[in-house]
Amino acid sequence: MRTILHIHIPAFSIAVARVSQPALRDRPVVVAPRSERALVLSVSPEARKEGLYKGMSLSKAVKRCPELTLLSPDPLLTERAGRALVETAARYTPLWEPLGPGHIWLDMTGTGRLWGRAKDTAFRLRQEIKNRLYLSGTVGMAGNKMVSGIASKFGSSQEVVDVVHGEEASFMAPLKVGVVPGIGRFGQRPLLEELHITRVRELAALDMGRLKLIFGRQAPVIHQRALGVDFTPVYPGAARPVVSEGAPFPEDEEDDQRLLGALYTLVEACGRRLRKRGLFPRKAGLVIRYADQVEVTRRVALARGSPWDFDLYEPVEGLFFKACTRRVRVRYMRVWFQDFSCAGPQLSLFPGPPQEKRARAIQATDRIRERHGKTAIYYGRTA
Repeated sequence: MRTILHIHIPAFSIAVARVSQPALRDRPVVVAPRSERALVLSVSPEARKEGLYKGMSLSKAVKRCPELTLLSPDPLLTERAGRALVETAARYTPLWEPLGPGHIWLDMTGTGRLWGRAKDTAFRLRQEIKNRLYLSGTVGMAGNKMVSGIASKFGSSQEVVDVVHGEEASFMAPLKVGVVPGIGRFGQRPLLEELHITRVRELAALDMGRLKLIFGRQAPVIHQRALGVDFTPVYPGAARPVVSEGAPFPEDEEDDQRLLGALYTLVEACGRRLRKRGLFPRKAGLVIRYADQVEVTRRVALARGSPWDFDLYEPVEGLFFKACTRRVRVRYMRVWFQDFSCAGPQLSLFPGPPQEKRARAIQATDRIRERHGKTAIYYGRTA
């Protein structure tokens, strides 16, 4: 019998900002870029009470709530806080899975001898997060991932919500159908308009024929989820290292030259870290997030393991043209490299082909930056 905990810290980026800026507490706060067409990325509970929501246009949010406080995105701070949260939670079990900033699943099955009752562990964990990181959240506890995740959203920030084994269906029954994973906005519309179904208990009572008309091959899975059944395991976090660099744009961008300049800056930063650690990546990836919050991810296997910028940039540039195909401005880009080896071709001591000269130029650039700072020298394309 499994016992799964789900840590949920609402509006994680805002909660993190409030640790260093106490004046933000108890005020309506949103996170959004400072631009005319910006969309809200995160909403505090106080702002949600004013009718604000994630994905809302910033101009509309300001009109609806004149006392609104605007925070610019700080992905580096959020990432550091997320790592600290993971490090705190991961001490309790080797089976943990991060869902996103402020969301972690923990499989506590079989840890009773070490930590005692799972519910006591949940209280202890929530208190440790509050004492060490000054973050308040809810811990959902159930026999599977889905129910524990849903439970964590329905308690106050001072609670552990425990769904007793065998009572998953009773817990799910009075909730709105939108909480069931896989239904989404397009699934709710026919349920509401054609069948007048708004609660999970009504969805669970539907026969399989009607479910298949709406959800097709997913009907059996939807029926199981409506009954609180979920067999998905907690996947442990990736053990393989990743070298990654990402940056949001101050203003949503659509100019290819500026985007490619920013892309080269990210690759260059990754290359410096790879050379410093003596790593030779075999895989690369690119994430592009558009202004309307749509994300596109592309990956590629590298033909040769190399830490040099000129070898790394060409395949990543190819990913850019495959990923950046929409006529929408770009808000954020991230590049990563993984699947490393620790051995590669050494540079010759004597003058050689053009690649070797370029490598020596990069080494000289690295030395200048180490001595005088990252902005001491840069390529024209990144200006």
